[in-house]
Amino acid sequence: MKITKGSVVQFHYRIKDTTGKEIESNFDDQGVAYLHGYNNMMPGIEKSLESMSKGDLLEVELEAKETYGEIQPDSEQRVPVKHLHSSEKKPKWKAGMTAVVNSDQGQREVTILKVGKFMVTIDTNHPLAGRTLQFELQVEDVRMASDEEIEHGHAHGAGGHHH
Repeated sequence: MKITKGSVVQFHYRIKDTTGKEIESNFDDQGVAYLHGYNNMMPGIEKSLESMSKGDLLEVELEAKETYGEIQPDSEQRVPVKHLHSSEKKPKWKAGMTAVVNSDQGQREVTILKVGKFMVTIDTNHPLAGRTLQFELQVEDVRMASDEEIEHGHAHGAGGHHH
C-alpha cells in the first residue's frame, strides 16, 4: 500500500546536520505514527513520504522552513523553573540545555538561555529551527486510517496518540 492522504504511516528516522553528524534517531525505538495528509507531520517529511510503501528507505535534505521552521526573533520568555521537564530525574539546569515545557499547542522543546533561582529565560524556537537537515526515513508500516482516526485527525495506537 502506498502512502496517501488518510493513511496511517509508521516510520523510523535519523536526523543529521549538513556535515553528516547524527543529531537524533529512533531506529532503536518504536517508529513514529501519524495520519498522513492532516498536518500532523513536518511538511517536508510528509511530502517526502508521499507515495512510499512499507520497507521503503529514503534520504533527503530539507530546509528549515520544511521542518522545524525558521528562527523567530523575540522568542525569549521567562518561566518558573518548576515548569521545565526533562527525561532526567532532577536535572541541574544550565544555559544551553534543552527542556520541555507545556504550552497551548502541547509540549514544546525549548533551549535554556539563563537560569535564576526560581525563574529561567528560555528560547521557544525549537533547538533545530533555522537549520538545513538531512533525514533518513524508513517506512515501517502503512495502513488505511479508521473512521475514528479521520474524525479525530490523528493516528491512534502504537507510535500514535493514546486517549
